[in-house]
Amino acid sequence: MAEQEKDRVVLAGLDVPFWDLVWFMVKFAFASIPAIFIIYFIVVLIGMIFAGLGSLGLPNPGL
Repeated sequence: MAEQEKDRVVLAGLDVPFWDLVWFMVKFAFASIPAIFIIYFIVVLIGMIFAGLGSLGLPNPGL
């Protein structure tokens, strides 16, 4: 192929109506709630694994 031209796109401004932007942010907030729970449970699971591994070397005073 011959030398290809590269198209350039320049974004000078963005014209979004106010209520459309508000509605997008409300949908984004509701969509983030399940993601927060998923991340929370992953962090708790990793914490439980490290807590279990950390307690393996400790003596058990109850026995």
